[in-house]
Amino acid sequence: MRCLITAGPTREHLDPVRYISNGSSGKMGYALAAEAAARGWTVELVSGPVGLQTPAGVDGIRVVSAEEMYAACTERFDACDLFIAVAAVADYRPAVRADQKQPKTQGPLTLELVANIDILRTLAARKRVGQTVVGFAAETERVLESAERKLREKNCDWIVANDVGVPGIGMDADANRIVLLSRDGRRLPFGPAPKPDVGRFILDTVMGSRSNLSG
Repeated sequence: MRCLITAGPTREHLDPVRYISNGSSGKMGYALAAEAAARGWTVELVSGPVGLQTPAGVDGIRVVSAEEMYAACTERFDACDLFIAVAAVADYRPAVRADQKQPKTQGPLTLELVANIDILRTLAARKRVGQTVVGFAAETERVLESAERKLREKNCDWIVANDVGVPGIGMDADANRIVLLSRDGRRLPFGPAPKPDVGRFILDTVMGSRSNLSG
């Protein structure tokens, strides 16, 4: 079983010092990678900048920007059996990145942003028979509605919905509470629970579905 996982945030630099990012800690993606490796799978973990050690038995690939994450995933996607897109990828990046730190100016600052490629949507669009794609939808309102829309629009087999607006779960927390949604309409809640337990639940459910399909 070959598993490709993304984790953490991306950083979209304005200059060598400043960047646009988010509060993702990478803990959920790393927990999934550790659990997959414990099952004896070949695991590649494409991670944005986080303060975590790569789990034992996992091939860690460190990236910074969304473009770098996309390049690393594109190179590895065709060979994987299971792709789990956990990373909180920045939707936008500065249109221009300055080579030097820009001095502070008086008054407001206007930034021109351009859209990053949607890694999950782009890769899922080319999935082959036998590949399973799992996405994550971190939301603060209309959580299930948004997750169901992303499940359809991004051609996922499963999507993990979690409300990151609730204190103590989601981004930068040690626990998570999720609803795992499938293409056939199932809604499977789990948690709150430590992220390793959530990762185990996700893999057990997704792999159980794969076994049923192959059987």
